Amino acid sequence: MALDDEKSQKLADLFKILGIPTRIKILSLLTNDELCVCDIAEALNMEQSAVSHQLRVLRDAHLVRFRKEGKEAWYTLDDDHVVKLFHQGMEHIMHL
Repeated sequence: MALDDEKSQKLADLFKILGIPTRIKILSLLTNDELCVCDIAEALNMEQSAVSHQLRVLRDAHLVRFRKEGKEAWYTLDDDHVVKLFHQGMEHIMHL
């Protein structure tokens, strides 16, 4: 089955988003827990503003979602598809 132009472009865009190691690290952290920006920044030894930028890209791609609690935003993976995508990618690289 050949993909049409729109679907192939959307899939290519998704892989571009996932092509940044920092974003992969963020997704990895979120496979285990719901985390706030400050926790992610600390775990990755990054500035919170840099983490927020990456989270915005992931949020726009519907890979993560957030909820507000006071002034903090808590992030988690958007759904099981993201978890499966992450785990299948990990399985693939483990067999290389």
